[in-house]
Amino acid sequence: MKLILAIVQDQDAPKLIDRLMKSNYGVTKLASTGGFLRSGNTTLMIGVEKDNTEDVIDIIKSVCRSRKEMVTPLPMGGPGDSYVGYPVEVTVGGATVFVLNVERFEKV
Repeated sequence: MKLILAIVQDQDAPKLIDRLMKSNYGVTKLASTGGFLRSGNTTLMIGVEKDNTEDVIDIIKSVCRSRKEMVTPLPMGGPGDSYVGYPVEVTVGGATVFVLNVERFEKV
């Protein structure tokens, strides 16, 4: 068994969760926040059998595509931090995916 942790942008999460559930994959949703842009992220935990790992990753790839956006970064708040006060083009979206081995799984 594998545990897939997928960190996706909030705007991609509803469509991804819908696609995963329609494909009969259980999903647990956790709210999270990104660092540089302080934008809303969603972390999804998906438990799958080893043979289904690539199928889930393919679904994530099909929904969570990278795109360019103009954003104004927020100051990080620490002493000596530099702050860019004007919009910059950044790549957003996509997904960060971790695949972990699961030694034991129980549903109680």
